[in-house]
Amino acid sequence: MSTTIGQRWRTGRWIALALIAISVVAVIGAYFTAPRPGGRMDPDSTSPDGAHALVTLLREHGVDVVVAHTVADVEQAARPDTLLLAAETYYTRGEDLLSRLGDVPGDRLVLEPTSRARQALAPHVRIGGAGMLTMKPDCDLPEANRAGTVELGATDTYEKAGDVDLTRCYGGALVRYHTDGRTVTVVGSADFMTNGGLLQEGNAALAMNLAGNRPRLIWYAPQQAEGDGAEGSSLTDLMPDAVTWIVWQLCLVVLLLAVWQGRRLGPLVAEKLPVVVRASETVEGRARLYRSRRARGQAAEALRTATLQRLIPRLGLGPNASPGAVVDAVAARYAGDPNTLYHLLFGPPPSTDSDLLHLAHALDDIERQVTTS
Repeated sequence: MSTTIGQRWRTGRWIALALIAISVVAVIGAYFTAPRPGGRMDPDSTSPDGAHALVTLLREHGVDVVVAHTVADVEQAARPDTLLLAAETYYTRGEDLLSRLGDVPGDRLVLEPTSRARQALAPHVRIGGAGMLTMKPDCDLPEANRAGTVELGATDTYEKAGDVDLTRCYGGALVRYHTDGRTVTVVGSADFMTNGGLLQEGNAALAMNLAGNRPRLIWYAPQQAEGDGAEGSSLTDLMPDAVTWIVWQLCLVVLLLAVWQGRRLGPLVAEKLPVVVRASETVEGRARLYRSRRARGQAAEALRTATLQRLIPRLGLGPNASPGAVVDAVAARYAGDPNTLYHLLFGPPPSTDSDLLHLAHALDDIERQVTTS
């Protein structure tokens, strides 16, 4: 007997260990294969607005991609032979931070710059006027000619603002100039570098040509504000990682408890209403109330409103149609005097009960003629 119990215990122990191992492997696999959310141009995000695909391609082609989250990170990683990719610069707040960013050595690739970022990182270009935006390079820039036709999407265009030789491609959406021993490239859109934009014609080639022309690339696309007016950490940022798992476990417990308690409630039981009130009794009761209070104006307004709500859809008019338009549309189907239509539909409230009754009959006649015409 004891031998049988021991065998069962050993068998059950191995089964439990196998289930635990399978669960751990499933959790790890789900973690590494699940989509990684993130902001626009986030190098770790696999969402359509992220840039994980381009960063992966660059690293596979031997480019040393250094992700910089702050201006201090850029300053630490910058060298004369590096290329600084600056995007999402509206998060960089403060003239001092932009000035420090403009002082780092190396070439620059500036994407969708704000006015302050453009003045700090590309001072020799300015926003261009209305021009013809093309999808073909139409320039002598090798990176653009090798890529060919691209889909840049909504973009700004640029023109020369200083004494430099400016190369303009794609109608000015991509410009480049050389100054102080460095090459500055400005593109009015970053869509072609995102995960979703790489699939468009020529976009991947242009992105690789622009971002991969140096052996070391500093990727600066901040996802949080830095500098003047930067917001503090949110509540979730201040929570330890263990608290998040506890919250998810509590949610699972609540869900299981709700399912367990819900099964104990049993099926729904139909119950008859204690009182059934006919619609005609409701109408008569409201009419008596109006009559007792001599509320001829409210009664007339209710009659006219109900009539117009039924007529306007049949006349093909909108809910905001003017009284004149309604009168003209009704007059085309009404056999009576057109001059009295406005008085009946939008006139003053009746002064006597007889006038109110006459108004009700007239509105019924108008609705009948419009419905049957």
